[in-house]
Amino acid sequence: MAQNEYIVEERSFRTEADYRKALRDKETIDRLRRESAGYTGAGLQQLRDDVHNGKYKFYTLLGQDFEDELTERLRQAERQGGKAGAGRERGRPGDKTGKTNRKRAEKKPGQPAKAVQVSEEAVQAELRSQERRRKWTVLACTAVALVCLGYFAVYLYFYYRTERDYNRLAALKEKAPIVSVREQPTGEVVIHYTEEGEQEIPEVLDKYKNLVIKNKRLIGWVKIDDTKIDYPVMQTTNNEYYLDHNLDQEYDKNGSIFMDKDCDVLKPSTNLILYGHHMQSGKMFGGLDKYSNEEYYKNHRYIDFDTIYEEGIYEVMYVFRSRVYSTEEVVFKYYQFIDAVSEAEFDSNMNEMAAISLYDTGVTASYGDRLLTLSTCDYQEKNGRFVVVAKKVSEKE
Repeated sequence: MAQNEYIVEERSFRTEADYRKALRDKETIDRLRRESAGYTGAGLQQLRDDVHNGKYKFYTLLGQDFEDELTERLRQAERQGGKAGAGRERGRPGDKTGKTNRKRAEKKPGQPAKAVQVSEEAVQAELRSQERRRKWTVLACTAVALVCLGYFAVYLYFYYRTERDYNRLAALKEKAPIVSVREQPTGEVVIHYTEEGEQEIPEVLDKYKNLVIKNKRLIGWVKIDDTKIDYPVMQTTNNEYYLDHNLDQEYDKNGSIFMDKDCDVLKPSTNLILYGHHMQSGKMFGGLDKYSNEEYYKNHRYIDFDTIYEEGIYEVMYVFRSRVYSTEEVVFKYYQFIDAVSEAEFDSNMNEMAAISLYDTGVTASYGDRLLTLSTCDYQEKNGRFVVVAKKVSEKE
């Protein structure tokens, strides 16, 4: 609605909000006009006094106009003689109230009383203040909306880029290798951390040769059937880089699935620990905490994890919640269990995990078994972690 259309009872209003207030006042005034249509004398005087004393709530100058209208009606009734006693009802001899009311009613046309002038100025000031507040509110809401849209756009960008990249990698894994990894001009690929000469490096599996050529930090691939978990696994010399980088070394808030820097697939380590973000979209290890439901575990008992040198099947053994502890706290820290140097140490770690497992899977491990641990964030407590531990088996039952 244009500004020159904000007119009620021949008064113009600057904003739509004030216009709506005026319409509300008009509804009240129209009702009182209907109810007082036959009023004269005392009844009309009482209504005018009620309006003057604030019995009826008005939000605009229409209320003052209506009060002036009632005063004029009383004055006309007085001039016409009204009904018997109308003059006395308005103000008996000696009644200062009636005298005051007559003085109020006898103001000259076009010259509003001082009180009305003050009220008009106050209302205009309030209208200007409301308009300023409205503009600032609109600006603030617009800024918040733009920030939210920007965040959403970035989120979608990373989501679809990650989806595209991993689909491309999965397809690349199925292609025949372009060239043997050992035949590359740059020499053989060393992505683990066994000291040179300590152990002969085996041939990379054919299905991972193309991926290793693309990125020499690839260490394996993890997959759980009927879930979104189907990702390459990276490894580098620290546990921070792949928190926010993808396989192409690009910044990516989804990060990558990566193996703990201290794990070695060639020794091999007793326990290979994989980390991944708990993304709300379900990406990475976002769905890992579904293992908190025992029925879900029964339908997803096995985890496929290949190193680039060896295929593997692991059966879920323990599911538990933990957290990252301070160095001073003397407590079982699952993320420090990588190699067991003795059977006693291995059994001790198994007992610790069994004690905090959410349910009993019936699966156990013995010293010499190889383990796989999947770890992600758990938001039930500060620095919380959700953990799934599995044992390597020869085949799925």
